[in-house]
Amino acid sequence: MLLAVLALVAGCGNPRPKLVDAPPPTKATFAGGALTPPRPAPPLSLADASGRPFTLGSLRGHHVLVTFLYTHCPDVCPLIASNLNTVLRTIGPRSKVEVLAVSVDPKGDSPRAVRAYARRMHLVPSFHYLIGSRAQLRRVWAAWNVVSVDRKPNLVDHIAYTALVDARGRERVLYDAQVNAQQVLHDLRLLTKQHV
Repeated sequence: MLLAVLALVAGCGNPRPKLVDAPPPTKATFAGGALTPPRPAPPLSLADASGRPFTLGSLRGHHVLVTFLYTHCPDVCPLIASNLNTVLRTIGPRSKVEVLAVSVDPKGDSPRAVRAYARRMHLVPSFHYLIGSRAQLRRVWAAWNVVSVDRKPNLVDHIAYTALVDARGRERVLYDAQVNAQQVLHDLRLLTKQHV
C-alpha cells in the first residue's frame, strides 16, 4: 500500500497526480490512504526558525501531520501549507493537532526565509516549519522516504506527501500533494472516535 501511495506524490513543477487505490471516504473509512496495519512513525528531530528543537516523540498524545515543503516552491507547497493551516485554524488552538513541515531545501530555507514565509502564509503557532543542515535534513528524508533534488536555482524536485501520525506515534494515513483540509478534518474526527 505504501508504494501505491508514494507513487502518486509529485515534486514541484510536475503535473499534479491523482490519488489511486483510495476509495471514496465514508463515515467509517479514512479519506486519505490508510496504512494497514498502522506502523511506528520514523524518528524526526529538527529545530524551527527560532532554534527551538522539535521531536516527533515529544508530541505523543497529539495527532501530528508531517509534510515536506520549501519556501520558494512555485506550486504545490503553498497549497499544502495553506490546506494544513486551514485544518489547524478550523479545529482551534486547544486541539492536540500539530503540523511539522520539514524543509527539503536546506540552502534556501534559512531562518529568515522561513519566518517571512510563516508571516506571508499566516501560519498559526501549531504549524512548525523545521529546518536544518543538509546532513540533518538528509537523515530525516531518508527515514521518511523523501527524495529532494536541486533542479534549478530556487527550484527543488521532491516527494510531496503528508503523513497523519496518531497520538500513539503511529503513521495512520498518507495524503498526496493534493491533500485538502476537508479530508484531513474527516480523518482526524475518525481517529478521535476510535480513541487512538
